[in-house]
Amino acid sequence: MTTESFPVRTNAPARPSSGRHAARGRLRLFVPRAGRQHHAGPLAYVLLAITAILSIFPLYWTMVAASTDNTRVSETPPPFLPGPNLFSNLARAWDEAAMGKAMINSTIVAGVIALSTVMFATLAGFAFAKLRFKGRNVLLMLVIGTMMVPPQLGVVPLFMMMSELGWSQQLPAVIFPTLVSAVGVFFMRQYLSEALPDELVEAGRVDGAHSLRIFWSIVLPVARPAMAVLFMITFVHAWNDFFWPFVVLDMTNPTVPVALTQLSAGYVRDQSLIMAGALLGTLPLLVMFIIFGRQIVSGIMAGAVKG
Repeated sequence: MTTESFPVRTNAPARPSSGRHAARGRLRLFVPRAGRQHHAGPLAYVLLAITAILSIFPLYWTMVAASTDNTRVSETPPPFLPGPNLFSNLARAWDEAAMGKAMINSTIVAGVIALSTVMFATLAGFAFAKLRFKGRNVLLMLVIGTMMVPPQLGVVPLFMMMSELGWSQQLPAVIFPTLVSAVGVFFMRQYLSEALPDELVEAGRVDGAHSLRIFWSIVLPVARPAMAVLFMITFVHAWNDFFWPFVVLDMTNPTVPVALTQLSAGYVRDQSLIMAGALLGTLPLLVMFIIFGRQIVSGIMAGAVKG
C-alpha cells in the first residue's frame, strides 16, 4: 500500500492565487467590512418620532395661540388647530412692542457678543491648551471659578459702572460685560486639547511662525467646527437674555425680550398677543438655524472624524 492512494489533508488555509485575482480577493474581503452600515430598527424610529413631536409641540402651540383671540385661548379644552387671526395678531404685536427696533438691537447685540466670544474664547483656549507659561493652571482655575458665581451678585456694581461710563440705556452696556464667557473659554480649551496635535504647533515653531501666525494658519482651521457650535449657542443665549438688558435698558431702546414685556402690561393680559410677540421673537432664530444648521452639523461631524 502506497501513500499516493490517500490524499493528504491539512488544516492550513488555502492561499489565494497570485496577481490580479489575489488583489480582487483581498478587496472582496475588506470592502464589505469597511462599508458596513447599521440600520435603525422600528423602535428607534418610534423614539425619534416621539422626540420630534415633543420638541415641535411648544412652537406649534405658540402658533395656535397666536392665531386665535384671547377668549378662545382661555377656553377648556384649549384649541389645537390654528385660527384665522395669525397675521392680524402679528401686526398688532409688531406695532405695540416696537419689534422692528427691538429686532435690530437684538441682532446687533447677539451678533457682536457671539463674534467676540468666539474669537476671544478661541484665543484663550489655544493658550490654555497648547502654550506653556507660568501660572497657566492657576489662571484656568480662576476662569472656571467665575462660572460658580451667580450673575445676579454683580448686577449692582456692574450697573454703577455702566452709569459712570455714561452707557446706561445704551446697547454698549449690554455688549461689553459679555464680550467673552468662561464657558466658551473652557469649551474651546477642551476641544483644542483633543483636536489639535502638538506636532502641528511644533512644526509651525520650526518654520519660524510666531504664536499669532500659528493661531491664524493652524488653529483656526482645526477649531472651525467648535467655533461654529459656540457661535450658535452664544447667539441664541444673547438673543434670549432678559435679566441684564431689562435692568440696563428701557422701552425706548429695547431688545426683543425687553420689548415683549410691553405686551403683558395692563390689567388684562392678551395671551394671544403675547404669543404672537413670542412667535415674532423666535422666527429669526429658526431662520438662522435653517440656513446654517447643515453647516454646523457637518462641521461637528468633521471635527469628530478628525478627533
